[in-house]
Amino acid sequence: MKIGILAYRIKYYSYLRNILNKIPDAEYIPVNDLYSFLRKGALFVNRTLGKPLLPVFNLNNQFEDLDLNRVDLLHFFNGVSYGRTPWVSSFETILPRFSHLVTRHHGQEIAHVSPDALTRRGLEALAGRSCLAILPLSQSAALMQTDLLKDLPAEYAQPILDKMRVLHPPQEILVPEVKAREYSSDNPIRFILVGAAFFRKGGREVLEVFERLVRQEKLPVRLIIVSSLRIEPYAAKETEEDVAWAKAKIAENADWIEYYPALPNADTLALMRTADVGMLPSYADTYGFSVLEAQASGLPVITTDIRALPEVNNPTVGWLIKVPKNALGEALYVTVEEREVLSHSIRAGLEQSVRHIAADPGQIAVKGAAALDRIRKEHDPAAYADALRQIYGLAFQKK
Repeated sequence: MKIGILAYRIKYYSYLRNILNKIPDAEYIPVNDLYSFLRKGALFVNRTLGKPLLPVFNLNNQFEDLDLNRVDLLHFFNGVSYGRTPWVSSFETILPRFSHLVTRHHGQEIAHVSPDALTRRGLEALAGRSCLAILPLSQSAALMQTDLLKDLPAEYAQPILDKMRVLHPPQEILVPEVKAREYSSDNPIRFILVGAAFFRKGGREVLEVFERLVRQEKLPVRLIIVSSLRIEPYAAKETEEDVAWAKAKIAENADWIEYYPALPNADTLALMRTADVGMLPSYADTYGFSVLEAQASGLPVITTDIRALPEVNNPTVGWLIKVPKNALGEALYVTVEEREVLSHSIRAGLEQSVRHIAADPGQIAVKGAAALDRIRKEHDPAAYADALRQIYGLAFQKK
């Protein structure tokens, strides 16, 4: 079986995590198309001019190769294809993933959309014969897709919904078992936060809470951070001043913070296995792959209860921080006031969780073992590969 993968995305984490080499006996072929060429040209123009004159977001998520790539099927992440070659698409929020649609779920009220020509073309591709399946990563994404289709022409909705199948990402087990250990001031509880988008992941709140608990209350805890402190244009609305603040705060507390601006994934996973509790107290996350990796390392995790996080974390295997959300599970962060309330909720929930863990550290191993068992049962790579084989097999049934 020859599976086409976008050439420029073949090393993207989302493709490595969900698509590439998931079926051992398949051959994965890099493919190019018209939109890859247009994207490359737009990026060149933008770099040359030093400003984002030409938008590339929609170019990322469309594919047209005039059926010149000789593969059995194409597998995309967040993309749609306009050709006749059979294709499937895994997605984290909605399909088609266009700039005017992808933010409709932000804010207290879910925005209504009108189908323009681009949207209709995407819907026609999704409803068409060449599209074999659409694969939301979570029930959260399936809910968002279903809600989007309520706004769009009825002739597309049911054919697209009939192709939808939730397929949670696979995750290999990273430790054979969880071993309980004793904690003290000489052997503190090690918490770890992983994510380039530090502020969106709740990094400011983590620093503020841990500094108070360590400096003022002398709790036996330590903090590991793996993050480039990348600035993003939404959710936490951080600035260069925030990055400078975080760097200064990390430097001031180097006696109990272990900080890495970047690490190869293998080294990050090795570091995770030296920790005790994972964290993702995020403002916004479509899934939270670091939660799976922490659980597969035998770590219980503290997360917010947004989007797909309650599907992979719960009070049996970790700790959930309740935050203000809209009807689709997206945290409220659009206005300054909403961000202040969200930040307060994260700080309060995080502090409560850390205090609870420090007061009863025996629960770390208990929840960690339950988390590891959850990964075994619900994210088995062999079961994931079998599901993909069945879906890919539709390509041969239609020939």
